[in-house]
Amino acid sequence: EVQLVESGGGSVQEGGSLRLSCVASGDTSCTLDMSWHRQAPGKEREFVLGFERDGATRRADFVKGRFTISQDNAKRTTYLQMSSLKPEDTAMYSCRAVQTCPLWTTIYWGRGTQVTVSS
Repeated sequence: EVQLVESGGGSVQEGGSLRLSCVASGDTSCTLDMSWHRQAPGKEREFVLGFERDGATRRADFVKGRFTISQDNAKRTTYLQMSSLKPEDTAMYSCRAVQTCPLWTTIYWGRGTQVTVSS
């Protein structure tokens, strides 16, 4: 089993920046494909940024170069660097891990970290 813990959320002014972290622990022996998602109040959860199996980055259209994803494999940490934040970026941000082992694939979610952007 894999545990994911996010941190780094908070309240910022419009135009500000935040860096979110997602630390993976537990059985990380199989391949983990990491991604970030968000859910605003009253809306469905949506994809933000993530790594493809070949290492390429996939991003949602609304990112538009404002957000980047990176990893520190030694620390088992995935980061979401956000800049030029807008009030519409206010949401609970969660990381997801898709663990692919030889015989099965499992999806894990963290509990999330709240990001609030005020105008």
